[in-house]
Amino acid sequence: MKPHTVGRADGDFAVRLPVEDVGLWAEGVILTAQGERCARDLRPGDRVITRDAGMVTLRGLTRQRLYTALVHIRAGSLGHSRPERDMIVPAEQRLLVRDWRAKALFGADQALVAAARLVDGEFVTHAGMAMLDLCRLDFGAAHILYLDGLEVASGPR
Repeated sequence: MKPHTVGRADGDFAVRLPVEDVGLWAEGVILTAQGERCARDLRPGDRVITRDAGMVTLRGLTRQRLYTALVHIRAGSLGHSRPERDMIVPAEQRLLVRDWRAKALFGADQALVAAARLVDGEFVTHAGMAMLDLCRLDFGAAHILYLDGLEVASGPR
């Protein structure tokens, strides 16, 4: 017999920990008005292409090195050429899912979820803990960016 306090009737967790915005993988490639650029090479004033607002201007950028849990995503595992290459992201990195996964896992046409929630053990896997160079981008508001072909959140909700 399972205790009734483990989850909700819909299978979701009763309590969720807040997702912290740790930043984007510094080696990830971002789409900008000047073409593809590594996140680490962006500068304030650069114009970045977003899914939700078109072109937005980067106000600021904070670089940090953080010991964090990682998720490895194999190239093409989240859709045709999504991501474009194997990549590592912080487990807390929020990804926009807009395919069958959103419907099957979250009951919605699209969902913004932490990478760790997409781990399937084969194509998306836990990659342990490691030091990772990250970039936190400030646009004045959160946006959905293209990072190596994946749609990712640029900041907190």
